[in-house]
Amino acid sequence: MKSENARNTVIFIACTAVILILYQVFVMQPQADARKAAQAAAVASQQQVPGQTAGAAALPGASPAPSSAIFLTNRTQALGSAVRVPIDTPTLQGSLSLNGGRIDDLFLKRYRTTIDPKSPYEELFRPSGMEHAYFADFGWLATNVPGGVPGDNTPWRLTNGSRLTPTTPVTLTWDNGQGLRFTRTISIDDQYLFSVRDDVQNLGTQAITIRPYSRVQRQGVPETLGKNQILHEGAIGTFSKGDGYATQQLKYKDWTKKEVVATESTGGWLGITDKYWMAALIPDQKEAVSTEFRIRDASTYNIHEASLSGALRTIQPGQSATETQRLFAGAKRNEILAGYEKSLDLPRFIYAIDWGFLFFLTRPIFTIVEFFYNWVGNFGVAILLLTLSIKLIMFPLANKSYESLSKMRLLQPKMEEIKAKHKDDPATQQKETMALYQREKINPLAGCLPILVQIPVFYALYKVLYVTIEMRHAPFFGWIRDLSARDTTNIWNLFGLIPWDPSTAPLIGDLIGSDSTGGMFTLGLSVLAIFYGLTMWLQTAMNPPAADPVQRQIFMFMPLIFTFIMAPFPAGLLVYWSWNNILSIIQQYFIMHRFKAENPIDQFFSRLKKAT
Repeated sequence: MKSENARNTVIFIACTAVILILYQVFVMQPQADARKAAQAAAVASQQQVPGQTAGAAALPGASPAPSSAIFLTNRTQALGSAVRVPIDTPTLQGSLSLNGGRIDDLFLKRYRTTIDPKSPYEELFRPSGMEHAYFADFGWLATNVPGGVPGDNTPWRLTNGSRLTPTTPVTLTWDNGQGLRFTRTISIDDQYLFSVRDDVQNLGTQAITIRPYSRVQRQGVPETLGKNQILHEGAIGTFSKGDGYATQQLKYKDWTKKEVVATESTGGWLGITDKYWMAALIPDQKEAVSTEFRIRDASTYNIHEASLSGALRTIQPGQSATETQRLFAGAKRNEILAGYEKSLDLPRFIYAIDWGFLFFLTRPIFTIVEFFYNWVGNFGVAILLLTLSIKLIMFPLANKSYESLSKMRLLQPKMEEIKAKHKDDPATQQKETMALYQREKINPLAGCLPILVQIPVFYALYKVLYVTIEMRHAPFFGWIRDLSARDTTNIWNLFGLIPWDPSTAPLIGDLIGSDSTGGMFTLGLSVLAIFYGLTMWLQTAMNPPAADPVQRQIFMFMPLIFTFIMAPFPAGLLVYWSWNNILSIIQQYFIMHRFKAENPIDQFFSRLKKAT
């Protein structure tokens, strides 16, 4: 029987290892290679932002796309030859094209691609002609208007200002030659909000009917986006519904299956969101608008577009009309989104951050960690203090759990006696065991229920640490320079003592390397991963052993298996999990010590005392 149990355990472990390795090689590794290639192309494409070049043009009804599958990698070539207006704020750098007045060249000055302070700024928008072009534009729609109305190809003339900054707006003008004069004033604040005001004068002899539009367009989705299941990336918007508002979301894979998703709304907002960044269109909150999430040319270029159009308006001869639209283009920081939500009366704008279905937990948890961060100035320490706070709140529930486990451990010898006495009669075993619980006043479920209550809290904390931008590129101490990335130390080069990068090894480099773009399993264990595994092993060892020998051996190997599974996770999450395990071990130890229950810590010190 023992040999059969051992054989089953070995088979289970071998099958688990094979499945994880196959998943890494055939699923996660190809995705990792694609993400690396996309990131390398993005970095290579970033050049100095020019001040006097132009981007490709677009048609209002049909998005622009290269005539062949060959995309430009040089940004200067993609920007073209038309005049551009530089954009320079404390948070943004780039330019807008006078061809169509398109905002298609934008970088985030407070965020860099890597932790190297000399690395390029994070790119938000890129001009048409480059792979994965991404931009916003504004215009007018009309039929049978002599001379036409301004759209993506309109050659605007710069009539006021030379540089778009928070203190210097720019003015563009265009005359259609048939009595219509358009004046566009573009301004920007010191964060991420563009304001686009269009004034239309009818100097002709006939009334005209037009309607404004705006859109955000992404020409193809980079490989690095839409892969995470824990967060939303894709289309997002909040629209009026009855007396309230409803948020609509479409992940990239779901969005591609729907050619058009149209909504009528009064006010609201819509756009395209990534993990940390977003581009969103914001109409006047009292205006009735028609919105669309649309896929264009799906088979070739897979163009994703979020657009809105205002109400039709008729302008009589000698009259004028004004339309103001806004564009948010930047980082999804909690305090910035909350500020715009309040100042512009935007519905649910703060939920551009994917707080998840446990938002009633994730948002308060974020508020607490942000408070600690502002207090101590170190996001890693803030994680430790947050975890400690949660443990204190859960202290009574955890105490009940650990007390039950300690009593169960004390009863282990008696339970083994019952099992040996009635080894051929499972029903009698169960009956005698339940009678033992009643005599000792132990509820076996008491050790599980408090843990179940804590699961939503821990998931919410995991969500906060994963989706909020505050942890991105945030250092901790020592070698941990980025809590949002994988720990870069590696067991295969003795944690940096050997001057060799394991990721360069032929065939298995991505499996044993420390690249944060790897999959869900790795053999490249880091210091944090090993420390996490040790804390999990010790916590498991303090629990009562399972009655079944096979289960007991499986539980013994679980810390080892989870060490490899958790190794690719961001350092911040491993810090949290390890620290949480340490606090649980300390609490559980004192309870077990009080009940005089056998535990591995007392056993270790007892052996150490005997050895000396």
